[in-house]
Amino acid sequence: MNIGSAAEQSGLPVKTIRYYEDIGLVLPQRSENGYREFSSSDLERLKFLQRARSLGFSIEECRELLSLYGDRNRASADVKKLTQAKIREVDRKIGELKSLKRVLSDLAEACHGDNRPDCPIIDDLAGQRPAAVDGLKEKGK
Repeated sequence: MNIGSAAEQSGLPVKTIRYYEDIGLVLPQRSENGYREFSSSDLERLKFLQRARSLGFSIEECRELLSLYGDRNRASADVKKLTQAKIREVDRKIGELKSLKRVLSDLAEACHGDNRPDCPIIDDLAGQRPAAVDGLKEKGK
């Protein structure tokens, strides 16, 4: 099948498939005229990559997962270890996002949102800690 069909069936953009080929994640055959020809096995790999990337695995993690996918003598413990590491990374990011939300909420609450030019959000972005936000912190918010 050609790259357009592979893209349609895998749910990946053509540009992404070309990139995956460039970095060696998928290696389709070439026809005599130089066009890519994707086999059913290539399509399986593309679908695998699409799903792994949608779950947040990096390119290098996908490379490792593909290696395990192709190894029928693999230990499922190796796959689980990779997945658990990804879970820890997601938990860390969730913590960072919660902290970011708290800071943004405090800034939004400190801002009057009226026609006056003074704005604690701008002050904070400029590196000047607004007194109103410090007051919110003292109140336990």
